[in-house]
Amino acid sequence: MQSAAAVGLVRPCAARPLPTYTSPCRGAGGCIGGTQPPLLTPRGLRLSARAGLLPASPLEEEENRRCRAARHVAAAAGKVAAAEGAGEEAGGGLVKTLQLGALFGLWYLFNIYFNIYNKQVLKVLPYPINITTVQFTVGSAIALFMWITGILKRPKISGAQLFAILPLAIVHTMGNLFTNMSLGKVAVSFTHTIKAMEPFFSVLLSAIFLGELPTPWVVLSLLPIVGGVALASLTEASFNWAGFWSAMASNVTFQSRNVLSKKLMVKKEESLDNINLFSIITVMSFFLLAPVTLLTEGVKVSPAVLQSAGLNLKQIYTRSLIAAFCFHAYQQVSYMILARVSPVTHSVGNCVKRVVVIVTSVLFFRTPVSPINSLGTGIALAGVFLYSQLKRLKPKPKAA
Repeated sequence: MQSAAAVGLVRPCAARPLPTYTSPCRGAGGCIGGTQPPLLTPRGLRLSARAGLLPASPLEEEENRRCRAARHVAAAAGKVAAAEGAGEEAGGGLVKTLQLGALFGLWYLFNIYFNIYNKQVLKVLPYPINITTVQFTVGSAIALFMWITGILKRPKISGAQLFAILPLAIVHTMGNLFTNMSLGKVAVSFTHTIKAMEPFFSVLLSAIFLGELPTPWVVLSLLPIVGGVALASLTEASFNWAGFWSAMASNVTFQSRNVLSKKLMVKKEESLDNINLFSIITVMSFFLLAPVTLLTEGVKVSPAVLQSAGLNLKQIYTRSLIAAFCFHAYQQVSYMILARVSPVTHSVGNCVKRVVVIVTSVLFFRTPVSPINSLGTGIALAGVFLYSQLKRLKPKPKAA
C-alpha cells in the first residue's frame, strides 16, 4: 500500500486532444463531412496543422519526461513505505512476543519462590490456616493499594454480584487452604504431582453439573494421568494420607471454582476484568478465613508465639511475606497471560510450570526420588499435556 506522501508525488498530466485535419474527399466512397478520424502519432512526434508528422516541441517533450519521472518516483516511494510498514509490523510482533515470554518467566519464577519459601515456613510453623490467612492478608493489601493508586481500575460492583461471587470465594479459600495443608505434610514435588489430577476432576465435575460430556479421546488421555499419579504415590518417600487427601481436596475445590464460574455466569461490568475479579475474591477470602483462624488455630504468627517457640522472627516474617507476595503475584500474572493467549496455550504453559516447580523443588530440598517415582510423575505430566491438546478438538456435528 502506498503512503499518502507517495501518492502526492504524482501530478496528473493534462490530457492533450489529438488534432484533426481536413482534406478533400476523393472518389465516390469519400469520407462523410470531409473530416478524417484523428491520427495516432508515435511518441515524440506531433501533428502539424498541415497533417505533417513533425518532432514534438522541446516544451512538450520536457512535460512528458517530468510525468514519467514523477511516476517512477511515486512507485519507488510506495515500495519504501510498504517496506517500512512491514518493518513496523515485524517490530511490533517481536515486542509482543518478548512481553509474553517475560510474563511466562515471571509466572514460573513467582511459583518457584512461593513453593520454596512457603514450604520453609510450613516446616517450622505447621499452622496452615494461619499461613493461608497471612497470604490472603498480603494479597488484599496489594489489591487495595492498586485500586487506591489507580494502577488497577477500581471495579464497580453491586451487592448482587458480590453475592454471586461468594461461592467462588469460598471454594477459592478452601482450595488454597488444602494446598497449604498438603505442602505442610508431604514434599512439594509430590503435592504438585497429585495436583496433576486436576483435568480428571474437571472432566468429572463438568459432566455432572454442566452436562458437558467429554470425547472418547479426552477420556483416554485421563488414563496416563491417573496411572502416573498412582505409580508416583506408591513409591513416594514422603507419602502420608493427610498430605495425599489434602492435595486431592485441593483439586476438587479448584475445579469446582471453575465449574461454578461457568454455572453462575457472574455478570461483569466493563471494569470487572479477571484481575479485578481475582482481587475481589482474595479480599473476600480474607474475611472468610480470618474468623476461622481465630476459632481453630488461634493467632500463631505473633512475635510472642514465635519467640516462645524459639524461632527467628526476622527469618519467619521475611519468608512469609515473600511467599505471600509471590502467591498473589503469580496468580495475577497467570490472568494477564490468559488475556493474551488461548486457554489451550495457557493450559500447556501451566503443565510446563508444574514440571519446572517439581524439578526445582527436588533440587532445592534434595528430595529423594526413585526411578519409578520419576517415571510415574513423567507419565502423569505427559497425560496432562496430551489432555490439553485433545481438549481443543471439538467433535464434528452429526449429519442430519
